Amino acid sequence: MLFRRRKKASRAERLREFLWPRKGLTRPARYLAKRIIRLSASPHAVAAGVAAGVFSAFTPLLGFHVILALVMAYLMAGNLLAAALATTVANPLTIPLIALTTFRIGEALLGIQAAEAITTHDLLHRLEHLQFSELWQPVLKPMLVGAGVLGLLAAVIAYGVTRLAVQSFKVRRRARLALRAGLAPAALSSGDLSS
Repeated sequence: MLFRRRKKASRAERLREFLWPRKGLTRPARYLAKRIIRLSASPHAVAAGVAAGVFSAFTPLLGFHVILALVMAYLMAGNLLAAALATTVANPLTIPLIALTTFRIGEALLGIQAAEAITTHDLLHRLEHLQFSELWQPVLKPMLVGAGVLGLLAAVIAYGVTRLAVQSFKVRRRARLALRAGLAPAALSSGDLSS
């Protein structure tokens, strides 16, 4: 094998590398951001796809984030790949924070009092027995309401940031290609940024 280690990693080293990668946790995030920015679609399409993915990541519909993101991106004329990639906002590190935040926002918006709030013991008991009908009112309804608000806010921010990033990347790439081709910078100003 071309890239095999000389000395095989021990189980402890493999476990440590799995839990805390040597190159850090930001490297995959940077790679994902570059993959999204470099997609060959209009800035609106990429940004709409990212917004759909981010919004769906805030919903409590675990397992259906990608499907929801693809449907939303299709309806908004967004890039489907960008939507699928953006659902990684909801990952094992962020899901507890997202779930708790959407739940608390939903409780506040619905006016649920502390006496009506579900305890952790009751929640675990209902999850253990998969009593969906008993989970809807105290848990899922507040989470969906909170996810609508928080997801919409995050999607609007993601749309703006992504659109600006894609536009600036395309301008820089065009300038770089024009410089290689020997064109004058004035020829770039007449170009359309939507491609």
